[in-house]
Amino acid sequence: MKGQIDLEDIKKELYDQIKARKANCFHSMDPRFIDYIPGKSLTIGFPVKEKYLNPARGMQGGLITAAFDNVFGALCHFESKEEAIATIDISTTYQRPITMGDELIVNVGIKSMGKTIVHMCGEAYNKEGKLVATSTTNFILLKSKNK
Repeated sequence: MKGQIDLEDIKKELYDQIKARKANCFHSMDPRFIDYIPGKSLTIGFPVKEKYLNPARGMQGGLITAAFDNVFGALCHFESKEEAIATIDISTTYQRPITMGDELIVNVGIKSMGKTIVHMCGEAYNKEGKLVATSTTNFILLKSKNK
């Protein structure tokens, strides 16, 4: 249907853009595209691997925040079309642990997109749909010199 979004086309375009930007930190977490709503939100899942575990056998909090940062960055880049963006700040609140073999499902959305600053919020869930963490961030759009 005309005007309908083909998620597979969006997935390919998003991953092509991320790959072109050499986002090794994103790809190293083995992302799985789940959903995208243009201008609003992006959902990506990340497997919880043994190498991500802290001594309590839960995914280390910094890696949960890294997953958020990866999805926030992808959505910001995709929506702003800016080549250069940077995280200004990021805050994560943890609700419950997530363990090996589970999947961290990160859903982020744009709350405000100005000419320079983009404010986003997100939630992360386990496979059972239980809230694992929430996060907020602000990104700066660094205007491309080649525009």
